[in-house]
Amino acid sequence: MATLFAGPSAAMMLGDFGADVIKIEHPRRGDPSRGHGAAVDGVGLWWKTLSRNKRNAAVDLSRPEGQQIIRQLAENADVLIENFRPGTLERWGLDPQDLLNANPRLIIARMTGFGQFGPMSSQPGFGTLAEAMSGFAAMTGQPDGPPTLPPLALADGIAGLAMSYAVMVALHSRERTGRGQIVDMAIIEPILGILGPQMSAYKALGITPQRTGNRSSSNAPRNTYRTRDGRWLAISTSAQPVAERVVTLVGRPDLVAEPWFASGAGRVQHVEELDDAVATWIAARDADEVITAFENAQAAIAPIYEISDIAEDPQYAALNTFVDLPDPELGTVTMQNVMFRMSETPGEIRWPGRPLGHDTDAILTELHYTPEQITTLRQAGVIA
Repeated sequence: MATLFAGPSAAMMLGDFGADVIKIEHPRRGDPSRGHGAAVDGVGLWWKTLSRNKRNAAVDLSRPEGQQIIRQLAENADVLIENFRPGTLERWGLDPQDLLNANPRLIIARMTGFGQFGPMSSQPGFGTLAEAMSGFAAMTGQPDGPPTLPPLALADGIAGLAMSYAVMVALHSRERTGRGQIVDMAIIEPILGILGPQMSAYKALGITPQRTGNRSSSNAPRNTYRTRDGRWLAISTSAQPVAERVVTLVGRPDLVAEPWFASGAGRVQHVEELDDAVATWIAARDADEVITAFENAQAAIAPIYEISDIAEDPQYAALNTFVDLPDPELGTVTMQNVMFRMSETPGEIRWPGRPLGHDTDAILTELHYTPEQITTLRQAGVIA
């Protein structure tokens, strides 16, 4: 019962590996993500990916009859994922504790912008706010430019990954204890976990992260570089041996002998000299020559891809990263495959996101509603 991206992303990942996911939407408005991004004949492509492998029921949760449907579903479910503002479920008569009393093995995963308590808990929260409040935007962008937000739902995606993990931890715990539990996740928190020891460095040393563009604050050289034929390449030298190979390749083996070169922190202090050496060498050569030289030297390099490059890349093709799926609305739709491969329990995309209310009748029939009851609910606007 979550909308937009974070909660639905978590449910998508669970569905990718076999979970029977029932997506609940408002019978008239649907999930707002249906209208986000590119569409074909009014059918959203983001929706097709986000709601793949999910059965779809349209139920008005503000109506008593709709709330009863949710109670019945929760009585036999393993997991309930929701992202309403704190207090909303309680106002609808769906208090999590009551649901747990009815099904003690239920995992209730609550995804909100700011968590279930605290001074901001009642405010609407989106990934953009998490990207701002986490410090991500403040440290992203060029040094002389403004704080920069990502061009995608980054915080939501990170929170979705974290929630799918939290659900699996809760299910594992249930196998040992027999009891379900409530998961409280604030979208503002998971993104902090991937930004490194910002708070540790601030508390211990008073360090505030600064914008460094494409450079790194912890190692050098690390940047994007333009080749003679106008292409952009990215390199990283996080590992000391790789840094040594890079500067040797670009004709500056003398730098390896410098005392400061022995650590990432030391190299950052000489980033201008290192960047100049790398950039000058790359700018004098075409991209293919540079990539071949780096690969032969076992140094890390990659081209800056646009989507057309990704579509033609042989490594993605070898991994089967993208799949073409039959779809009743679009004929065929291409989307990213499951995120990883497992030898014994592989994931699978069984179908793309479905039309609003596609499985409502089937799901209510499983709950032992009669055709006459289903017709009455539909005529009353409780379902679609």
